[in-house]
Amino acid sequence: MCNLYSITTNQAAILSLFRVVNRYVGNLAPMPGVFPDYPAPVVRNTDNGTELVLMRWGMPPPPRTGGPPVTNIRNTSSPHWRGWLKPENRCLVPFNSFAEYAPEPNPQTKKKDVVWFAISEEKPPTVFAGIWTSFKGNRGTKSKPGADLG
Repeated sequence: MCNLYSITTNQAAILSLFRVVNRYVGNLAPMPGVFPDYPAPVVRNTDNGTELVLMRWGMPPPPRTGGPPVTNIRNTSSPHWRGWLKPENRCLVPFNSFAEYAPEPNPQTKKKDVVWFAISEEKPPTVFAGIWTSFKGNRGTKSKPGADLG
């Protein structure tokens, strides 16, 4: 998965895709650039039904590695992630498009361009599968580490 996506669909469109019982996102403004550690809408199940909430992007890192929150979980057989793979920690992350770096640097700039992808030209809403947990501890990113902001 990428480390940049957009969610520009309004709250009503997201709610129409899911049977959301509770909404805790306020007035959901378009988010053309969602990066790690940014709050963004997530659909998750609770004891009271499905809810739409804002959550910050990033999971606690494995204790032996430390460092910033993890944004892409690739090794789901790792004992560190096993506890969060249960249904109660699964969620859906709505998005309209996501970005990846081009495989080769641009000959003119010598940097890799950002390339955006979507389901179609219309950029309809779709979702990433995700996991969530309460996170206490240091937040931020590799380039901008920060303290827990809640």
